[in-house]
Amino acid sequence: MSSSWSIAEKGWDEGFEAKGTPREAYAGVVSVLDGLDESEIQRREQLQQISLINQGITFTVYGEREGTERVFPFDFVPRIITADEWSHLEAGLQQRVQAINLFLVDVYGEQRSLREGIVPWELVFSRPDFRRELVGVLPRLGVFTHVAGIDLLRGEDGGWLVLEDNCRCPSGVSYVVENRGLLTRVFPDLFREHAVRPVDHYPQMLLETLRHVAPRGRERPVVAVLSPGAGNSAAFEHSFLAREMGVPLVEGRDLIVEDDQVSMRTTGGRERIDVLYRRIDDAFLDPVVFRPDSMLGVPGLVHAARAGNITLANAPGAGVADDKAVYPFMPDLIRFFLDEAPLLEQVPTFSGRREDDARFIADNLADLVVKRCDGAGGYGMLVGPTSSTKEIEDFRGVFEANPGDFVAQHLVEFSSHPTWTGDGFAPRHVDLRPFVLCGESIRVLPGGLTRVALQEGSYVVNSSQGGGSKDTWVLASGGAP
Repeated sequence: MSSSWSIAEKGWDEGFEAKGTPREAYAGVVSVLDGLDESEIQRREQLQQISLINQGITFTVYGEREGTERVFPFDFVPRIITADEWSHLEAGLQQRVQAINLFLVDVYGEQRSLREGIVPWELVFSRPDFRRELVGVLPRLGVFTHVAGIDLLRGEDGGWLVLEDNCRCPSGVSYVVENRGLLTRVFPDLFREHAVRPVDHYPQMLLETLRHVAPRGRERPVVAVLSPGAGNSAAFEHSFLAREMGVPLVEGRDLIVEDDQVSMRTTGGRERIDVLYRRIDDAFLDPVVFRPDSMLGVPGLVHAARAGNITLANAPGAGVADDKAVYPFMPDLIRFFLDEAPLLEQVPTFSGRREDDARFIADNLADLVVKRCDGAGGYGMLVGPTSSTKEIEDFRGVFEANPGDFVAQHLVEFSSHPTWTGDGFAPRHVDLRPFVLCGESIRVLPGGLTRVALQEGSYVVNSSQGGGSKDTWVLASGGAP
């Protein structure tokens, strides 16, 4: 074919060895794509775009003049994880989510980890996602984060590192399922050399998880998805999950709380709801308890949960566990609660709350990635090694005004993955967000959302800033049909 493959000049290349030879797991995919001429690839890419548009696979970008709805870019070169590698990742993710839930139970309960100095009192109590109103209120079965999205990346040696925990309303799993269906339809020949573990059962896994944590005494619990509405950036996902689980998609205005029971209004009258998979941030969930000006939430919802009449997934207050200021303490929390060494390493992190760390960060802004503790989506951060002198000095003033609001890390060279650029295959930086469900047991969907920075040299994989996604394959044992 007229296109060519190029490999990463630095960092870990997912698809190729240093000499340009495809890694064993990728040999079949490279061979199939090498057998397609450029016009055929372009034709299939057009089919992809048409399919994405027809299915409404979009996300919302706020503040864009040209409109808010965009098709989520999809790259057809799949990311491949071997069975042995996934086994290690899965165990590490299960361990981490177990510790996160134990930490949350402790924070809102006995607070042993605070009293014994594992995490500073003042750190936890200062976090915006710590909900004092919920101290002493534990959710059903002690599960706070029923759905977790753990962001991972590969370091320069190919080893996996935890980059970030998402314990509130992690999004993106709908794209995991849709990406697989899209690739199967448009590039079915890619699958002929591999046995790939399925992902289309995720909605059923989620429904089983939610039903398991329903209030006692409900043999056939009613589950619903609570969405902020069509204007939300993840509205496609909310409707997708509700449809695939076969449960109602509701907004706050559809619900009413009476006598601490939550019901939805239907054409046949009111129907009790037992579990709400809520995709609304804590602050907007209940105007009686949190923001009184919220038009998205339901008055009395938190009191109904406190009375044990409804389960909110994820539970309010879970966000304290994924705060970037708490992240540096996660290895110690795993050891404290589980008496085990962490199975997954994480990126060494400096905290602006520590005087020595703050001084180090200020002196080395040009060499560090500095993030707001309450930031998300790649906003409000400085990537020092790729920033101009002016950008660094402008950021210095923001940092020095409130150093405790920031954490910093040395730039980790994200791994790169072969990606179609329109005229060939080139390396682009990627990360991975596996999805972990915590109910009767802790289960991990095989694979996850691989996000790719489509711009050459970029480290920002977020869709709102030009990133896209890939299908993520976890190979069955042996990797071949």
